[in-house]
Amino acid sequence: MCVQYPGFHAGGGNFAKSMPMHILQLGPYPPPEGGISRNMLAIRDELRVGGHRCSIAATSRSSRVGAEPDVYHPGSALALIRLLASLKFDVLHLHIGGDIGTRVLLLAFAATVFGRGQCILTLHSGQFPLTNEAKNAGPQSIRGRIFRRFVRIIAVSNPIADVFRRYGVPDERIEVIVPFSAKLPDPEVEVPAILDDFRRKHSPMLLAVGGLEKDYDPLFQITAMKDIVAEFPSAGLMIVGDGSMRAEVEQAVSASGHAGAIMIAGNIDHAVTLHLIDASDLLLRTTLFDGDAISVREALFLGTPVIATDNGMRPERVHVIAIGDRRALIENVSEAVKGGKHERAISPPDDKNIEKIIKVYKEIAPPSLS
Repeated sequence: MCVQYPGFHAGGGNFAKSMPMHILQLGPYPPPEGGISRNMLAIRDELRVGGHRCSIAATSRSSRVGAEPDVYHPGSALALIRLLASLKFDVLHLHIGGDIGTRVLLLAFAATVFGRGQCILTLHSGQFPLTNEAKNAGPQSIRGRIFRRFVRIIAVSNPIADVFRRYGVPDERIEVIVPFSAKLPDPEVEVPAILDDFRRKHSPMLLAVGGLEKDYDPLFQITAMKDIVAEFPSAGLMIVGDGSMRAEVEQAVSASGHAGAIMIAGNIDHAVTLHLIDASDLLLRTTLFDGDAISVREALFLGTPVIATDNGMRPERVHVIAIGDRRALIENVSEAVKGGKHERAISPPDDKNIEKIIKVYKEIAPPSLS
C-alpha cells in the first residue's frame, strides 16, 4: 500500500514530476458503460500517454469480466480490502456517484485507510446537492469526518463543492473539474451491422443512452413512440444500455404495437455509442434522476439535438421537459427534428479537465526514493 514518506506534505513541490506514477482508481468498470467509467478510462488513457501506470479496481459488478492487465474485479468487500492491502501505488482515486449510503461510506473510509496521505475522492452525482444528506451537511457528521480524510476532493460542479465546504473540507483541498472530455468518433471503429441497419431504416432516428433502470425511465420513451410514429411514420428509437428492467422493457416493446420501430441495443462500447450519437437525429435523456450527463455533452459537441428532463443544470441548447411530460416530449421532438442537426463544435477535443486531474496526482504523489 502507499505510505506517508517522511517530510512529505500534500501539495508540496518536492515530487519529481518526470518520475512515473502508479495510480489506482476505484470505481465502476464497463460494461455497462457509464459516465463515471468513461471518466476513469479517459484518465487511464492520459496517464498511459504520459508514461505512467494506472490500475483499476471495480467497485461494482461488471456484466462481462475478462482478463485485462491492471484491472481487478474483487468479488466481495473482503476481497477488495485484501487487494488494497496487497497493491503498491502512489495515489488512490475513488470515484462514487448516486446515493451515498452506508456501503459507499465504508468504501470511502477504507480508501482513506489504504491510501493514507495520497487519496482523492471524486463525487460524480450532479443531483447530490439536492439530497437530504447534502442539505443537512455539517462538519460533525460521519460523512463530514470521512470526507475530510481525503487529501483532495474533486467536485464535478460548484454546487457539489459547496456541499463539501459545509462538510468542513477546506477550500484548498477542493477542486472543481468537470468529468467529461469531448471527442470526435474514431473513424477506425465500425458500427455493428444490426445497429447500422436499424439506423438507416428509420428517420428521424432517436437515440436514448442510459440503461434499463428505473431512473432512466425507459417505459416512458417506449409509450411515447405511439405519438412519435403517428407524426413521423418512419421514426425509430434505439435504447443503449442494459439493466434490471430488461424483461419488463422487452415486454413493453412487444405490447407497444411499434416493436419494429424500437431496438433495445443493450450494452455497447462507448466508441460505437459515439458514432450512434453522431449519426442520430436526436438524443433523448428523459430520466427521473440525473446529473450532468456526459452523453448530453457529447451530443451537443457533435451537433445532435438533445431533449432531456429539466434537472436545473442542463447546458444551453438542450430542449428541456418536465419528468413524464409526454405532450412536451412530442412537441420538442417535432421542433428538434424540424430544426435539424446543429453544426459540430469548431473547437478541437478538449482534454484539459483530464490534464487537471493528472496535475493533482503529481501534486500529492510521494517523492521518489531513487
